[in-house]
Amino acid sequence: MPRGNAPQTKVHYHGKDEDFVIYVDGSKAVQDWKKDRSIPLAQVVSGFKIFVTHKHGAQSVGDEASKSTLENEFGTYNEDECMIKILEGGNVQDTESGERQGPKNDSMGTRSAH
Repeated sequence: MPRGNAPQTKVHYHGKDEDFVIYVDGSKAVQDWKKDRSIPLAQVVSGFKIFVTHKHGAQSVGDEASKSTLENEFGTYNEDECMIKILEGGNVQDTESGERQGPKNDSMGTRSAH
């Protein structure tokens, strides 16, 4: 997954009981996959993890989805099948994460006073 100011693309799926998020390699990759299903999921999905946001929307990525949560929502706990359903019915969102803030090196290395 990208760090710093790198763009980040995710697909948000609003389910019956939960909201699900998967990270993808870009909105173009999702569009290409929708047109040509012979493209492997590995070329679309960035990391084979499905996250659940506990109904806090797309901006709040929380825990990894459990098998029972996937089974309740999609009728299967097979992650590949669930990802296909999320890609088909979800909303693609491009975001750019801000630069990480906070101290970079508190001790200032060898420059600290002795």
